[in-house]
This record gives sequence, C-alpha cells and structure tokens, in this order.
Amino acid sequence: MRMDALPDPAGPSGAPPRPLRIAYVTETWPPEVNGVALSAARFVQGLLQRGHRVQLLRPHQGEGERMANRQEGAGLAGLEEQLVPGCPLPFYPQLRMGWSRAGTLQRQWQQWQPDLVHVATEGPLAWAALRAARRLGLPVTSDFRTNFHAYSRHYRIGWLQGIVLNYLRAFHRRTDGTMVPTDALRRELAAQGFTDLSVVGRGVDTTLFTPQRRSQALRASWGAQPGDPVLLCVGRLAAEKNLLALVSAFRTLQACHPRARLVLVGDGPLREELRVRCPQAVFAGQRSGEDLAAHYASADLFAFPSLTETYGNVTPEAMASGLALVAFDQAAASQLVRHGENGLLVPPGDALAFCRALAELLDHPQRRQAMGRQARESMRNQGWDEVVARFEALLHQVVLRRGANVGNADSALPAAVRSGA
Repeated sequence: MRMDALPDPAGPSGAPPRPLRIAYVTETWPPEVNGVALSAARFVQGLLQRGHRVQLLRPHQGEGERMANRQEGAGLAGLEEQLVPGCPLPFYPQLRMGWSRAGTLQRQWQQWQPDLVHVATEGPLAWAALRAARRLGLPVTSDFRTNFHAYSRHYRIGWLQGIVLNYLRAFHRRTDGTMVPTDALRRELAAQGFTDLSVVGRGVDTTLFTPQRRSQALRASWGAQPGDPVLLCVGRLAAEKNLLALVSAFRTLQACHPRARLVLVGDGPLREELRVRCPQAVFAGQRSGEDLAAHYASADLFAFPSLTETYGNVTPEAMASGLALVAFDQAAASQLVRHGENGLLVPPGDALAFCRALAELLDHPQRRQAMGRQARESMRNQGWDEVVARFEALLHQVVLRRGANVGNADSALPAAVRSGA
C-alpha cells in the first residue's frame, strides 16, 4: 500500500497531530553543494519549524563545515546533530559516505527514543541505521533521490548498473515507504520492483530566486554587452550531467549568434575537459545563496542537458528567476514546464532537438522573454511549505500504520526500547 493511500493522521476530530521525534539520516549536508544536501536541509528546517524534534545523523565533513553551518544555523535552531566518521565516495570524491555500527545506533536510539527513522540516502550509514531501527521495531521511511545506477555508465563501470539497482531495490523494500520527487519516477521504479512509493515534490524559494537580482555588473564580468544573450547552466561539472552535449550545441549556435555567452556555474571533474572544448565559456565555480540567485537572474536562457536527474532543483530555481528553460522532457522539467509557454521540452537524448530548441529561443528574444515571465509566474505557488507539510503527513501515516500512538512518544516504541533493554 502506498503511504499516501493511508487515512488522515489528524484523525476524525481534525485535531493536529502531536510532534514526532525523528531521526533523520543523510550522508550529504550543506556546505556540500548538491540537490540532495540542499533539499534535505529544507525538509529538516521545515520539520523543526513545525515543532518536531529532529536528530540529524550525518558524516563529519571537515573544517569547512563549521563556517557554513554557522551561516545556515539560524533556521535550524533546536537541531540535535550526531556526527560520524566519513570517507570520500568512490568515483565521486566531493561526496562522503558515513560509517557507524548498527549496535551503536541501536544503543543511541534506546536513549533518545525516536518515533521514526528517515533515511535520505542509501549508503553505509543509512544501511546501519536501517538495521538498528529494525532491531528496535522502529518504522523507517526513505528517499529515492539519486540515480546512482544510471551514473555507473558515465564512469566506465556500466557493468555495475544492474548490481547497484538490485541493491537500491533491496534497500528501499526494507523500509516502510519510499518517497520520490515525481510521479514519473514513481511509475518507473514501480515497474522495476520498488514498493510503497509516494510522491513528495520539491519547493523553491521565490524570494531568493527572483528576476529582481539581475546584475548588469555581473553580466559585464562575463563579457556580455547589452543585448548579448547569455545561456546558463547550473550543476556539477560531471559526466552524468551530459554537459558535452551542451558545449557541442553552443559551439554550433555561435555560428549564427557570435555574441552569445555560455556561463557554467558549478565545479567537478569535467571542468578541465569542458574548458579545453569550449574556452569561450565562463566557468563561474560553485555559488550559493544570493550570489547564486544573481547568476540565475543575470542570464537570459537556462539550458539543462542532464538525463540522469530524479528531479533537478535547478529547474524551478531557474524558472523562479525568470528564465525560459530548454531541457529534456523528464524529471522536474517534465513536471513544471508547459512546452511553448514557459520553456521548451525535447525528447530525452535527442541532442539535435536540444540544439534546435536553444536556437529557436536565441532567434526570437521577445518570445524568450515572454516565456521567462511565464516561468516566473508558474513558480509562485511552488513554495516549500506545502511540500514539507506533505512530507510531515506521510511520516505521521507511517507511524500510525505501525500501530503507534502519535500523541505519546513513549507508546510509539516497543517496550524493550522504552525500558532501555
């Protein structure tokens, strides 16, 4: 049974459910810059604002995390963090895996007594958390956020794709429910044997990402004169993002639009190869906060060539910033873009159609600008509050499904846990 098919956790009286004690497990967290880390922080922040108690279990990230967490910490008051050792992820050294023994987590949770454990990633730390929760009889929910099985073919280990998919399926089937960001992904995973799937989308901060942050000074730093069109792409500079297709398309477009500029925001292992293939591109590096928002707003067109996204947070960020979007018809783009109104969608993998769509909007600046205005308008009701509220409701439903009394934190636990046995 899907989680969203369960009854209203508020019950027939309509009274709001009591706060939960939630152990939230993730192997990526700000200041790491990726969609999983940033959206995980948003969900945790939303849970805290709704009065829930959250224990965050994540790997140490080194000295760089301290300053960033001081900057982010204002919205995470009351968060209890449990840091564990970590090491770089193979083939993806900018991300880390966490390590802990299930027995250690079991003893810790016997004391803290969570109502539920939520795992946002599927690495060793999450596996230990799943084992510990199962020993204690605690309900567990999970997120499917990253197509790691699809990534394998971009790192010359395509033979691992089936093995990784089998692991992910086995992992998620051991939880009480898995949340996915789009209905298309829910259908795809269901066809591959995943069960108990529910859709929880993503939000966008329309006060941060807004056309009002457009900066002529920033455009000038890119070498863009008034009237010069700027194509922007934001994301990790890595093989799985299909950026070579974007660079190829841009070089083709330069024949008719020699004043066009390409700006790549992000960093990663493909940076030097991209620089060699397209020395005219501007490599802006990683950006965050208002600085990132200014980069979006100062461009004219968002070009997103990725074929491996489960969602793609950059899609609503670009649209909220007033940019028309050209993307393949999948993930968030398929859900948010109305073809011909606020952007253009092309068949997945059709590089020629992708290039032609970019050319169409470069050739018709007035149409591009009208689409950008429509993109901004379509994001006005895509805030985080409703998204977090749905996430919260699903957590309550899982606790109810396991026979717990949400109004009493102790009664939500097995007797052995309450006694500390």
